Amino acid sequence: MPPARRPAAPPAPPVAAAGTGWILPAAAILLAGIAAMAPALHGAWLWDDVAGIARNPGLRGLEGLRRIWLGAAGYDYLPVKDSLFWLEWQLWGGRVFGFHAVTLALHLASAFLLWRGLGLLGMRRGWIGGLLFAVHPVTVESVAWISETKNTLSLAFLLLALNAYLVQDQAQAGPAAERAYRASLFCFLLAMLSKTSVVMFPTVLLLYGWWRRGAVTRRDLRATAPYFAISLLLGLTALWFQEHRVIAGQDLALGGPVWRLAAAGRAIAFYLTQALWPAGLLPLYPRWPADVFHASQALSWAALGVAGGWLWSRRSPWSRAVRFGLGWFVLNLVPVLGLAPIAYLKMSWVADHLAYVPLVGLIGLAAAGIEAGITALGAGLAPLGLAGVGALALGLVAASRGHARHFSDEVTLWTYGVRGNPESGVARLNRANALALANQLAAALPEYQAAAQREPGDAVLQYDFGNALLRSGLTDEAIERYRAALHLRPGYAEAHGNLGVALQARGQMPEALVHFASAVELRPGVPDFHYNLGNALLRVKRPAEAVIQYRAVLAATPDRVQAHYNLGLAYMEEGRFADAIAEYHETIRLMPGNPAAHNNLGNALLEAGQRAEAIVEYEEALRLDPNLAGARHDLQLALRRLPAPTAPASK
Repeated sequence: MPPARRPAAPPAPPVAAAGTGWILPAAAILLAGIAAMAPALHGAWLWDDVAGIARNPGLRGLEGLRRIWLGAAGYDYLPVKDSLFWLEWQLWGGRVFGFHAVTLALHLASAFLLWRGLGLLGMRRGWIGGLLFAVHPVTVESVAWISETKNTLSLAFLLLALNAYLVQDQAQAGPAAERAYRASLFCFLLAMLSKTSVVMFPTVLLLYGWWRRGAVTRRDLRATAPYFAISLLLGLTALWFQEHRVIAGQDLALGGPVWRLAAAGRAIAFYLTQALWPAGLLPLYPRWPADVFHASQALSWAALGVAGGWLWSRRSPWSRAVRFGLGWFVLNLVPVLGLAPIAYLKMSWVADHLAYVPLVGLIGLAAAGIEAGITALGAGLAPLGLAGVGALALGLVAASRGHARHFSDEVTLWTYGVRGNPESGVARLNRANALALANQLAAALPEYQAAAQREPGDAVLQYDFGNALLRSGLTDEAIERYRAALHLRPGYAEAHGNLGVALQARGQMPEALVHFASAVELRPGVPDFHYNLGNALLRVKRPAEAVIQYRAVLAATPDRVQAHYNLGLAYMEEGRFADAIAEYHETIRLMPGNPAAHNNLGNALLEAGQRAEAIVEYEEALRLDPNLAGARHDLQLALRRLPAPTAPASK
């Protein structure tokens, strides 16, 4: 429960809108927000959406939900965000529109919650802040890129936590205040479990206490202690996952502490500039070198220091409000500035989605300034000020719509990204991957080559290049790229797996088996790794070991038809005809028109002494495919009661 309330002189209390005066601002936020983001609503999966959602087995079934909460399902521990994706997958599967609609709804919810929060802080026209946030172009990336639902989800919970904390802080001590405090703490926990970069929220609450009372009191320290405990626990958890799963030994090239601090100052200045003048937004910004001095790094910190010192010297109420708004902005940037390593910084020091939560502080500050200006105009000219707000919002809507169109599909996004940042190997890699996914391999290969020239030490790039070469029939070149990826990252399970595929295509089975086994050892439980290893073991006549691998496949994906079929082949090789019969029945249940499965079921039945049933299956196989190799001969053997059929139909 919250500590006993200490009397304080709060700012002027919020003034509630009379009657239905809230309807027009609410409609403006809703309609303008939808208009701003509408071009992205029908966008496709982007970047890591495919691996993280569309092809993520952790989002399938109750076992996947259990693994999410146990921390076994992904690279990060964000179970609330992953649970939302899990629920969405159950509701609409791979239909992308549903995911876009949810993240847009969360974004608009945050706009309304910001309005409510600004009202609790004393603003009469807090809706201005909600409107500006709903349509600001910097927010487009977080709304249009489905994987960044963690932004829209975490901010909604964070603003709920903030608003509940403000209610309990401004209320008299009692049951209502206690309920609001507990609700705030719970919402903050949900925000942290949605995206850990909201970890600085407890310091924001202390800043609020200072703004409200002129000092951080014991009451503020006691009230925020549980928030700090949650931040510490889940913050350390996030660092562990970053270090051991996301980064996993990679060199992010962030430089030493001095260089990181310098780069952080430049990043703060960049984000401030983009918030005030959101032009030239890119999905991937140029990455400045961490260990090369640039004048802007020193100038950024100097300018921030001068501005901060000047604001601190002011004693007027407005200067405290400015410090509060800027404090929210800077404090929430701290986790993403590179002071603590995060994997994204290997590609760029800055990104729009990293500024989504910090932006709230600047938006609130801008809204407060606009409201003060409108008030200064007086009642007669206030409509003119409101018209100016409308014009500003329309300009932001137009800019956001233009930017949102870039997120319609991968090729469009990364063609734009390469045009804006041609020296980025990652942008070129993403464009190459998009072209390869669209089966434009001839256009993709030069992009892979250009990306590899810019990022020769990128193991993922080498791996993706190898995949495109393999699909193009250039197997030897693909093998070279997979080996390069493994040289850079020896524990790269996917590179081991696909190198095995390429070597198997070249008939180099002993080495292929080694790499298939390495992939399974490095990442057990991945169905494709077990499946490929099972196929290779079956090919070299090791059926007992193949059975183990196919069972692992089916434990994760019970309806994988080819795994049931090949498991039947392995059982036949072992002489386990009853087990083979069961697998072929399951194959036919999942794919009724499979003639080879009917033929092999006939073989298994005949070996098990069930001649009449075998004849039925042979006849069905021939009905489905009169030219099926061996089926007519097997039927003749069964009719003549000969003891042994031919070998099973090839898989």
